[in-house]
Amino acid sequence: MKITETPIPGLFVVEPRVFEDSRGYFYESYHKERYFQNQMGAEFIQDNESRSVRGVVRGLHYQLAPFAQSKLVRVVQGSVYDVAVDLRKGSPTFGEWFGLELNEAEKKQLFIPRGFAHGFSVLSETAIFSYKCDNVYSKDSERSININDPKLNIDWKIKTSEQIVSEKDQVAPFFDDAEMNFNF
Repeated sequence: MKITETPIPGLFVVEPRVFEDSRGYFYESYHKERYFQNQMGAEFIQDNESRSVRGVVRGLHYQLAPFAQSKLVRVVQGSVYDVAVDLRKGSPTFGEWFGLELNEAEKKQLFIPRGFAHGFSVLSETAIFSYKCDNVYSKDSERSININDPKLNIDWKIKTSEQIVSEKDQVAPFFDDAEMNFNF
């Protein structure tokens, strides 16, 4: 398994070792000890999965502390463009985002620590997106940032006119108006 820290501290790209032969493939999608060795010490307690069609953009979601969540995200089927935004006040990368394509062929994963907003856009006809969380869902602490905030200027790899966005996400506040309570 290859684990690489991104330009944003605490955010890691995970490239598992995949064993393939004529029968198919095998890989460890999660190995607690290896993650702890690489400063990704989240104690995951829940797995979630979503299926979406091409053009869907989900995000940018997060939960306020103490209900913040670390996530380990991956694509089981299809392809998405995955994005994490640093919301940790005092971080040298506060307000910056990192994005990469996650797909079923490469099997890369992204570890997103607490204090980040997260979202993704679906690039394939359909995608099954799976992620681990280290905290439970808390409706009262759930927050969002508008995916098309001009200050963030995220390229979702999907034309704005082709984006399929929930009503709730369409009216999410922009970055400067979003409630955040994270520190670096």
